[in-house]
Amino acid sequence: MATAPFQFEIVLVFFIYGLAFFCMGLLISLETRRSPLLAEGRVLVPLAVFGYVHGTHEWIEMAIIIRKWFQLPVPGFIEWLRLGLLVVSFSSLIAFGVLVLISQNSQRAGLYAGIGGGLLGLYLVLVFVAGTFVLGRSGEALVYADVLARYILAVPGALLAALGLAMQARHGLAAERRNLAASLRLAAWGFAVYGLTQLFVVPLGIFPAQYINSTMFLELTGVPIQVVRALLAILITVGMIRASQIVEDERQQQFISAQHARVEALEQVQQELVKREALRQDLLRHIVIAQEEERTRIARELHDDTAQLLTALSLNLATLKNSMPDSPNLSELLTRLQSLLSQMSQGIYRMVRDLRPVQLDDLGLVAALQYLAEDERQRTGLQVSLDIATPLPRLDPLVETVLFRVAQAALTNVALHAHCNEAKLRISTDLEGVVMQVEDSGAGFDPQQSTEPRHGFGLAGMRERAASVGGKLTIQSAPGKGTLVEIRVPLQQPETPVLEELSHEYHPLDAGR
Repeated sequence: MATAPFQFEIVLVFFIYGLAFFCMGLLISLETRRSPLLAEGRVLVPLAVFGYVHGTHEWIEMAIIIRKWFQLPVPGFIEWLRLGLLVVSFSSLIAFGVLVLISQNSQRAGLYAGIGGGLLGLYLVLVFVAGTFVLGRSGEALVYADVLARYILAVPGALLAALGLAMQARHGLAAERRNLAASLRLAAWGFAVYGLTQLFVVPLGIFPAQYINSTMFLELTGVPIQVVRALLAILITVGMIRASQIVEDERQQQFISAQHARVEALEQVQQELVKREALRQDLLRHIVIAQEEERTRIARELHDDTAQLLTALSLNLATLKNSMPDSPNLSELLTRLQSLLSQMSQGIYRMVRDLRPVQLDDLGLVAALQYLAEDERQRTGLQVSLDIATPLPRLDPLVETVLFRVAQAALTNVALHAHCNEAKLRISTDLEGVVMQVEDSGAGFDPQQSTEPRHGFGLAGMRERAASVGGKLTIQSAPGKGTLVEIRVPLQQPETPVLEELSHEYHPLDAGR
């Protein structure tokens, strides 16, 4: 029992030894699923396998020591399982080094793969030869296989891993990733020294195990070689953890940069949309202005040219009638011509009035709406009640025009589609602007379907007119429940001098003419 404390320390060493490499395997396996800032995922897979398998190997070593400590038999398959894990782990380490070399120089992929395969083949051949011709008499097959695994697989595998990590560190340094390069160099040195510690095997009657072995190391240093290997495992794992943290920080920075770039792009898109919306609204204003200018021009030409010609023709017919001898037939014909001319004059008067009502320009929106209500009553029989809730000052000419046109279109829709003979027209002002409503209790409709193409161009036109002055048009309706059309327009409007100037360039025919 005097050796119990020492045995307990060895068990603890093996536990830490296995835990360090197992944690490294877990860390590297997580890294294989992320963006390849440390290395490509396929390159890191063998290193993760080494960590998992070699950590498990050390824990099995610990279990064997514990069983021997308690004088329990160790099943033979456990020893062979331990050896198999050892071979697989160091083979994975060779594969990692080979894959790193291939990734750096793909033209020599065959050479590097041959080196890795050759080491494993050499080990298998030597184990076979020793087991067949040498160890059949000595019964030390497991010990020889373990020693050969460390000489042929562990030492070159660890050195290849160190070389691969050193090459990755050099690339990191070239890319000015100094912290990453330092962490990889730390892990590389750890693997290099770890590979050299694999030379200290159990004493065996073959060279160099006769002279360089674990017993000699213990006598020289007073420390078991497993302690050094455990410390190196911790050093390697710390280096890889630091490297993983560094690349994770880089990923976070890349993510933040990508997010900032996305936000900036969205802000640019938003600014562009705001500019486009402003341009669209300005274009709508100019379209409405252009429409009203064209209406004004047509009304002025009708007034100045056509109406005057008709007036002159009417006067000439009257003169002709007075100068002709009495003839019932001729007199009747001239009377019918004068009646037709009067009807034409009245038609032109109504056309001029519809194109640009003089009340809107001279008397303001309220007078124009009163005229509109009376005109609807005379033309269609629709009884329109006008409610002016608050005193309404003179507004921007374009705003007055838009409100008048929306009211005109809404009342036309009532007369044509609502199947009722009454409508309410209300207008008021508040702190935000002007509010106008046109309401009826008629048939109603589905606003969603009625704003689709081929059905809702009238409503779409009303909305576009409202948008041209920064307003908003809302429609509340349902089949059988009537319709409410509301437009809200802000009071502050950009100046529209062209429309204001042209609106006073003509006066339509008065009723007497």
